[in-house]
Amino acid sequence: MGIFSSIKNAIFGDDDKDEKKADAPKAATSGFNRETKTVSEVDVEQRLDNMPGSDKLNWRTSIVDLMKLVGLDPSYQNRKELAHELGDKDYSGTAEENIWLHKQVMNKLAEHGGRVPPSLRD
Repeated sequence: MGIFSSIKNAIFGDDDKDEKKADAPKAATSGFNRETKTVSEVDVEQRLDNMPGSDKLNWRTSIVDLMKLVGLDPSYQNRKELAHELGDKDYSGTAEENIWLHKQVMNKLAEHGGRVPPSLRD
């Protein structure tokens, strides 16, 4: 599992748990299965605002604070790995790259069913 998946799972819920539900017998899940599983839109801003410590972190613009909020180590190495996952193969940790990285994470969360305000995206 990559860094982005860890961020997404911290906000949306764990994919592995969803997969286990999808694999469960139909009787136990009231007809819920992999073919009929629908992704409900997640209010990303609300979920992050409701996480403990969100009021003390600038998660809306800082990739470091966003990673801290969801319980990930915001080290250079982890940010570099995340940047590679999202298409920046030459990440060096500059302020501009971190701003880009934050916006890319928000864009990607929106692609995965998250409701992300335009102010947090490109």
